[in-house]
Amino acid sequence: MSIVRYDPFRDLRSLQEEVNRLFSTNLTRGFGEEGIGRGAWNPSVDIYENKDQIVLEAELPGMKREDFELTVENNVITLRGERQFEKKDETDNYHRVERSYGSFTRSFTLPQTVSTEGATAEYRNGVLRVTLPKRQETKARRIEIGGEGAVTGSKTIEAKAEKPNSAEKSKEMAGGR
Repeated sequence: MSIVRYDPFRDLRSLQEEVNRLFSTNLTRGFGEEGIGRGAWNPSVDIYENKDQIVLEAELPGMKREDFELTVENNVITLRGERQFEKKDETDNYHRVERSYGSFTRSFTLPQTVSTEGATAEYRNGVLRVTLPKRQETKARRIEIGGEGAVTGSKTIEAKAEKPNSAEKSKEMAGGR
């Protein structure tokens, strides 16, 4: 009998391989090509920013302005609506319906640097474009220091507003250690 080295993670790796295999295959094959894909629709969204604003663009082809709504609450922007299936004529007999229909909801958390006060939204050619301006950063200011032992009067400290990087934020949250 040969000696086999024990691998405590062997079962975990085989489970991971099985899960990866399950999700790498096309799920619609298991449920028939028509079934599971219908009714599950989410519009595609692009979000980008520049120095002055954050812009959200959502593709909503074939929808009217009345078919969706846009809300902002607690720094979360939410787009919700419904795309209806419109049968043209009762005598039409569809052989295949590949476009998705149904209700959808998309929500995105906005960064704290965004101001919702000057937000604008425009819907043109099936694309919704939402522009959210950034807040004015705290400007640099001077702080006068006076007190005992000031030989020449008061001292001035110049403060500059800067965005801390993620390492500095983590350090601040941990109590500066």
